[in-house]
Amino acid sequence: MKTLATLKIFGWMAALLILVPSCRANELQEVDGPNVRVMRHEDGSRAVFVRSPDSQILTKKTYSANGVLTMVTTYKMDSSGNPRGCKIRDGQNQELFKVSYGYHRVTGLLVEELMFDSRVKRLNKDTGKEQPVQKIAYLYDAEGKRSAPIVYNFLPGKTFEQVFGVKSSALETNPFKNKEH
Repeated sequence: MKTLATLKIFGWMAALLILVPSCRANELQEVDGPNVRVMRHEDGSRAVFVRSPDSQILTKKTYSANGVLTMVTTYKMDSSGNPRGCKIRDGQNQELFKVSYGYHRVTGLLVEELMFDSRVKRLNKDTGKEQPVQKIAYLYDAEGKRSAPIVYNFLPGKTFEQVFGVKSSALETNPFKNKEH
């Protein structure tokens, strides 16, 4: 279950894909055996999970409600069944992202996911190392229950000043200072 919970974060990316090729209609019908699982979603879309016989590779294929392949995610698993890394491709088999997973050394609980853009290598100007486009961190309470994910998005965008017309949200002067009520 821990593995499937970490897979849920990638569901939002399926909505971002606009151009996707058609898949063969019979591809969804050919799912049986001990290494295949199908998840049907309320919107009619499906996720088909196929694992290798040695359980080292897990492939998730996401199909839209009309049977169009929208995303393929291939996970490399460790001996405990936890993902160590994955590659995310669109329905046209173009690699979009690669993800690495970090686990706590003592408890073995998932604490971090780093997502890198496969199309553009972004280097940190200070360290020279590749910088993720997104980092997801998890905290755990004393009972070992995981918190909601804490997501850090490092993709460039508009600055605060471009959006709001000022450099920051801090008050330049306090309008209530030195005033009588």
